[in-house]
Amino acid sequence: MDLSIIVPIFNEEENISPLYAAITRNIQPLGLDYEIILVDDGSSDRSFEIIADFAHNDAHVRAIKLRMNCGQTAAMAAGIDFATGDILVTLDGDLQNDPADIPLMLDKLAEGYDLVAGWRRNRKDKTITRIIPSMIANALISFVLGVPLRDTGCTLKAFRAKAIKGIPLYNEMHRFIPAMTSLVGTRIAQIEVRHHPRRYGVSKYGLSRIYRVFLDLLMLRVILSFAARPIAWCGVLAFFWSILSLLFIVVVLFQLFGLKMVIGTGLALIFGALSFFFILLGFIMHLIYRSAIKRPDVFLRRAASTMVTVIGEPAETAQ
Repeated sequence: MDLSIIVPIFNEEENISPLYAAITRNIQPLGLDYEIILVDDGSSDRSFEIIADFAHNDAHVRAIKLRMNCGQTAAMAAGIDFATGDILVTLDGDLQNDPADIPLMLDKLAEGYDLVAGWRRNRKDKTITRIIPSMIANALISFVLGVPLRDTGCTLKAFRAKAIKGIPLYNEMHRFIPAMTSLVGTRIAQIEVRHHPRRYGVSKYGLSRIYRVFLDLLMLRVILSFAARPIAWCGVLAFFWSILSLLFIVVVLFQLFGLKMVIGTGLALIFGALSFFFILLGFIMHLIYRSAIKRPDVFLRRAASTMVTVIGEPAETAQ
């Protein structure tokens, strides 16, 4: 399988048919063996009925339904798990991303890159609630994570499957895919893509997502800094408590020789125990990390992919 196109969908019944037509119109001329994976994220409208109908009538389409609304990242992760293509493309289901840009992204990928991200230079969104918060988030994410992308929130991306398979995605982590794939040394490019105003339905994004993105950003900074050496991170904490423990051991020794001291043996034991705990934790985290590298399928499973209904044969058997 050459190409898997993954589209998370949540209450987009009016957009699905024109989106499917646009994807098919732009991909068929390429002569690639492809599949379109439409992931319904627990929609309350007719979205799944529509994509299920496409799956029954077009062997290139697979319809996946999450049993509840899990969020865009979980829906995208489910699509990635079921995808069989060597190259994966993700895009929104609201017709604001243009499928006509997919061939351009594939051409850029062919230059030797592992991931190509879209840049919505001329966004067609509300300035106060969407564009300004996005600009601030992009600057913050690029600064903190060290990945110089102009538009981290653009869902339109193309990447080699080997660069993304096994990367854990949850919460709002889909926007951090370039940073997370940098752990395995991916080559990343960004190209300008078209962006259209929403024609049907209402936006699912809002200012309420900002705090979740911020928390995920902090967590990812820790992951990128210490993922390869968790024992060093815990060692720093252990060193701090070891120094305190040694100080209170000195206090205890003074007490043994009859000198009056305010603080006693209890705190020395507590700080010593904390020091031992962090050293032990560092060893355990290091062992888990080394095991995860050898068996990522065991440690990086996504819960969303176990909560699905799938319609459509695996892409490799599609005619």
